[in-house]
Amino acid sequence: MSVSTPAAQPLPPNVMDAMCPSRQVLEHVTSRWGVLVLAALLERPYRFSELRRFIGGVSEKMLAQTLQTLERDGFVHRDAQPVIPPRVDYSLTALGREAAEQVWALARWTERHVDDVRRAQETYDEARAS
Repeated sequence: MSVSTPAAQPLPPNVMDAMCPSRQVLEHVTSRWGVLVLAALLERPYRFSELRRFIGGVSEKMLAQTLQTLERDGFVHRDAQPVIPPRVDYSLTALGREAAEQVWALARWTERHVDDVRRAQETYDEARAS
């Protein structure tokens, strides 16, 4: 008769753990372009070229990579329509909408407090220059 040991229960995700897969997801949704893509798609679905024009400064390559990553993670839905010329629309999934609302709140907070941060930076820099 063999004695079986209980299977070890997997540990819950912990973003502070270096090996936790949630870190990669966090990186995707909080990257500069990830935040802006998610925020833009909160408004409405966009075609690639519209999204690129809407998000100032993003290159075609970075936008394509960001959309592909967010689609792979389940945040963005890519709808390719078989028409000529080809039409591809990007929208948020339910999971993407939830993530977008969270990162957009942080982005709006930074807009409201950018002057406070700048003052703190100036104070810091002045103290270090002395």
